[in-house]
Amino acid sequence: MIRKKKCVAMLLAGGQGSRLYALTSALAKPAVSFGGKYRIIDFPLSNCVNSGIDTVGVLTQYQPLKLNDYIGNGQPWDLDRTFGGVHILSPYQAKTSSDWYKGTANAIYQNLNFIKQFDPDYVLILSGDHIYKMNYSIMLNYHILKNADCTIAAINVPKSEASRFGILNTKEDGVIYEFEEKPKNPKSTLASMGIYIFSAKKLYKYLEEDNADLNSSNDFGKDILPKMLNNGERMLAYEFEGYWKDVGTIDSLYEANMDLLGDKPNFDINDSSWKIQSRSPLAPPHYIGENAKTVNSIIMSGCEIFGSVENSVLASGVIVKKGATVKNSIIMAETVIGENSVVDYSIIDENTVIGKDCRIGESKENAKGITVLGRDLCVQDNSKIDGGQIVDKI
Repeated sequence: MIRKKKCVAMLLAGGQGSRLYALTSALAKPAVSFGGKYRIIDFPLSNCVNSGIDTVGVLTQYQPLKLNDYIGNGQPWDLDRTFGGVHILSPYQAKTSSDWYKGTANAIYQNLNFIKQFDPDYVLILSGDHIYKMNYSIMLNYHILKNADCTIAAINVPKSEASRFGILNTKEDGVIYEFEEKPKNPKSTLASMGIYIFSAKKLYKYLEEDNADLNSSNDFGKDILPKMLNNGERMLAYEFEGYWKDVGTIDSLYEANMDLLGDKPNFDINDSSWKIQSRSPLAPPHYIGENAKTVNSIIMSGCEIFGSVENSVLASGVIVKKGATVKNSIIMAETVIGENSVVDYSIIDENTVIGKDCRIGESKENAKGITVLGRDLCVQDNSKIDGGQIVDKI
């Protein structure tokens, strides 16, 4: 009996994430903490399982150790399967060559043998740095119904921001007739989300041709998609209307975390109909001291709060000591905020210790930007770190 999968997902998770600065100096971007209990990669992995796609290749390259360890055998996402499941795919030495992934298309090309062993009819290509909930099975059905060779997920963005994205110009029936890469004067506001569904045989053909082209940059957006369009392949835009955030920058990561707060958050992370799974650490319930104050904040298990926390997201195991204040900030796991210290408009990475009487960041109104502290740092008592500073080492 021949076993096959209807659709295989390939999750691109190997980028350096340089625009997250200190947060990715020793960590792959998809492994960055989000929302207190999650990591960025939880969202595409959970979307796959919720969409009925149970075969996922995760392509890693930059600083993969913690990401690989976090994914493990895929059990938290129900991806520990004997046929299919989640697979970590790193660059490897072949008989004739040994190459790092040169671009997004080359990364998929180097893993065609992985895809072909499942003989899928369709291949879903995903990015590992987006926060959203999306039913890929609806997009796949759209691709099949429209008899497309490639379908690109797209979202309408404000016209003032359109020049930051790859823009899709379409006919009334959704057929794409033109790509514009970060245009100065965009013709539409329909931006590519970097999510693609290909009919498998078409994908194989174009990846093999791209690999043979010595002048190619081996990138989907720059090479594969424009070539398919120029060759007259049937390419469709699939319009997505839900919440979606590319968290590839400090500002966008901060905004996405803040979107979780409030009685009616912009992004409902606790939606029981579309559960986002994670490999959450085992920890006791959080403890709020008698004189502590907490306002409009996410405070995860294992936290101990003796000071004040307002409009903030705290991951598990965070300690806010007596007299300390945390405002408008993201504090990642196992970090300690010392007595009488103030943290404002900041992101502090895991396992960092802030001493007593410190001033980290400034109010949003006065700061030049978000203050960022990397992981495993020890900030001495009475230290001051100004707003907008990014600190990787002390």
